[in-house]
Amino acid sequence: MLNKIIATLATTLALGHAAAAGHPAFKVDVTGTGAPIILIPGLGSAGDVWDGTVAHYCTDGKYQCHVLTLAGFAGQPAIAEPLLPAVEQQLSDYIVANQFARPVVIGHSLGGFLGMKLAINHPEQVGKLVIVDTLPALGAAQVPNVTPAQLKDMAAGMRSNMQAQDPATFKSAQMKMMRTMITRQEDIDKALVRGGHSDRATVIDAMADMTATDLRQEISRIKAPTLVLGTWIAYKDYAPKSAITATFTSQYAQLKGVKIEIADNARHFIMYDDPAWMYDRIDHFLN
Repeated sequence: MLNKIIATLATTLALGHAAAAGHPAFKVDVTGTGAPIILIPGLGSAGDVWDGTVAHYCTDGKYQCHVLTLAGFAGQPAIAEPLLPAVEQQLSDYIVANQFARPVVIGHSLGGFLGMKLAINHPEQVGKLVIVDTLPALGAAQVPNVTPAQLKDMAAGMRSNMQAQDPATFKSAQMKMMRTMITRQEDIDKALVRGGHSDRATVIDAMADMTATDLRQEISRIKAPTLVLGTWIAYKDYAPKSAITATFTSQYAQLKGVKIEIADNARHFIMYDDPAWMYDRIDHFLN
């Protein structure tokens, strides 16, 4: 038993050191032993947003969790190159370096977008994909027929507006947004702390880059079985559940075999608002 604990600790330290040394676009924390699960948090979030998920899946020897915190987020040093393509390529390299055989990839929000990109461009590397509340074309959520040029203009306007905000206005906007995304105040406070320790330029650029991108056709290249978990109650004053569900269904139409589930009691951070619902859906999907 002691030898097993020592071996697990040694593996964890080695993997963490390798990630820090060879993958500057993210830090990785490794927990447990077993088949690998890669967990990617969202915009400005730390890997600890997945703490409950790690406890659920990676403490009994069945799975080993590899939890990322992206460069520039939650106190991690920013990098000079564009974040999203750097994370995608370095995560692919991480999978190769650690000889993972088609790991499970779970991503929330921006992390789900990155999971899609990885599965599109490296389809043989992803075993199963779980996308937590994001869309292939975020900028097209309200305007389905938007053109690529219009998306780029939209993203450029967003970037300029956010860059022009003074620190107090930027912080106020972040607080207002978090209140639409998370229900409990203690969880909002936690997310705001992580966001407050994020590099502002990295957050703005990552958000703008995701908004400018349309993956609705490219997702047809994904080979991994995919589960999409969406939410709707934060938008109930503007649209019924059926309309939100239709948006998810339409945007994922080109992904063959995708399974879409919409939560009734959770906002954007499903892992905070309704973890039992999320685990139940993922459990059935993995098994």
